[in-house]
Amino acid sequence: QLVESGGGLVQTGGSLRLSCRASSRTDERYAMSWFRQAPGKEREFVAGVIWSTGRTYEGDSVRGRFTISKDSIRNMVYLQMNSLKPEETATYYCSIKIWPGVIFRSDTQDIWGRGTQVTVSS
Repeated sequence: QLVESGGGLVQTGGSLRLSCRASSRTDERYAMSWFRQAPGKEREFVAGVIWSTGRTYEGDSVRGRFTISKDSIRNMVYLQMNSLKPEETATYYCSIKIWPGVIFRSDTQDIWGRGTQVTVSS
């Protein structure tokens, strides 16, 4: 129901744009978010967008460098990542939270994509 794309290998300081496509069966949603998980670490909130209002939230470590956006017509959400750092190498996941509530916790998400790998070389 969620398919991520756009990951790849990039040098330190480079940029990538991730995309997430939601299927038509996921029309009911409160928010869509991006999380990331590096090997041996917990899944971390990156950014989220409230679907009805377009209000966005970013994690402290990415604020000012990453931007989340949505296209309601195409049922897509994007993550523009600039000034990437090696420590941001991770699998990036798209998620949907169906009901209103806290969006930055991974255990409150209802639907997950399979993820896309982002590798930042030093």
